[in-house]
Amino acid sequence: MPLHAKHLGWSRGGRLVLDGVTIEPMPGETIGLLGPNGSGKSSLLGVLAGVHRPDTGQVLLDDTDVRSLRRRQIARRVATVEQHAETEVDITVIDVVRLGRIPHRGTFGGDDAADNTAIDGALRHTGMLEHRHRRWHTLSGGERQRVQIARALAQEPDELLLDEPTNHLDIAHQLDLLTLVTELPMTSYVALHDLNLAAIFCDRVVVLARGSIIAAGTPADVITRELVERVYQVRAEVIVEDGIPQVSYRRAAQTRAPSRTAHPGQTLSP
Repeated sequence: MPLHAKHLGWSRGGRLVLDGVTIEPMPGETIGLLGPNGSGKSSLLGVLAGVHRPDTGQVLLDDTDVRSLRRRQIARRVATVEQHAETEVDITVIDVVRLGRIPHRGTFGGDDAADNTAIDGALRHTGMLEHRHRRWHTLSGGERQRVQIARALAQEPDELLLDEPTNHLDIAHQLDLLTLVTELPMTSYVALHDLNLAAIFCDRVVVLARGSIIAAGTPADVITRELVERVYQVRAEVIVEDGIPQVSYRRAAQTRAPSRTAHPGQTLSP
């Protein structure tokens, strides 16, 4: 069974961050994690990855509690792509992707042939093979995200966790990146802010608010005007076309005093 969560609870600094979260994806599904800032999306990904230990509940991988597994065992099965990946080191694309092979290397090294095959395959799959010798600092934002996904693929995982991977990308790169992710033969959890992208690319979505699941299901079932207004507190219209909901937002009510208009020959003073 894919990586899943049962009744997760987790606190940080005395504040409850996750409260009773249960998610059970089907193999190969793309699960979108939605919710406003501070709703618990990134924290949930951290708990699923084994970075944070839950206070209550379980994260299960093949029905095994990940708390009983070593970090290397988890890393061979679960790969994470974080929001921001920066480095001051003058490193090449292939060096970044090679980091994904660390979980497969022991004290005395590993299988160089297997490593090279995995690295070349990851670069080819993400369209970065011809750029393998380029320096990290010469890459665009979209290219850096592709390299980070290639690094994750080099781990040869079964599960992929992505924390807002489309941040700071233009529309074309957002679409390219999510197309790449959803075509991968693995189960993926993707934290997203853009409801329309989630509706297009996710098999199911989970909406979080204050650490709890507010709604879960297919995008068409979950992304409604009522939910958007209740969770995000914005006015919206939702139209469903070909089973895919599309959200359009209304301008917020005017909160400033209306500007004054000068009559001919009149000067407005501050």
